[in-house]
Amino acid sequence: MGNTDEIRTTGVVLAAGAGTRLGRGPKALLPYRGRPLVESVAAALLDGGCREVVVVLGAGAPDVSTIAELDRYRTVVNHEWQSGMGSSLLLGNASADPAHHLMVALTDQPGLAPAAVGRLLAAHRPGRVTAAAYNDSDAARHNAGGMLRRGHPLVIDVALRASMAETVTGDAGARRFLQAYPELVDEVDCSDLSTGEDVDTPEQLHLLG
Repeated sequence: MGNTDEIRTTGVVLAAGAGTRLGRGPKALLPYRGRPLVESVAAALLDGGCREVVVVLGAGAPDVSTIAELDRYRTVVNHEWQSGMGSSLLLGNASADPAHHLMVALTDQPGLAPAAVGRLLAAHRPGRVTAAAYNDSDAARHNAGGMLRRGHPLVIDVALRASMAETVTGDAGARRFLQAYPELVDEVDCSDLSTGEDVDTPEQLHLLG
């Protein structure tokens, strides 16, 4: 049964990373379909049903703000971005409407579509975390079909945001909270829409098309 309450959702795009392993500057500016990747991810959240979208910038923030068209969204700058993803998540959480659920997405996920965002929002239940899940390619190679790998985006219920924030450190994001309370996590299969892969290494640049 889908979410039937009136609570809306703020999308947060974590776009502060420097993309050091890729060596191509901030990941937010990776080219995707002729535009910076951050535009595609933020648009998927807004067009998929989020009430508003907060884009958390960091490395190269002035360049990203100048090059990317982000007028539809609210941008904030994490001046502590080098401390890891956690500080960006905390800033995004603090910047979002306190009465909203939080949908967290990564700027380096080129396959994210509005349909996946809408699916997660429709499936979300009060007091839960709703996470996109994708076919586990490693499991498939080992003939363990049917296994799913949890990924992004994920919806953190408004009632859980404060507890989640208390667990955030370093580069782990919400991982510690999810590991501590696995019984609160609902996974929604989005494999028909995307592989859910992130662009982390040069070998994954093919995901940008």
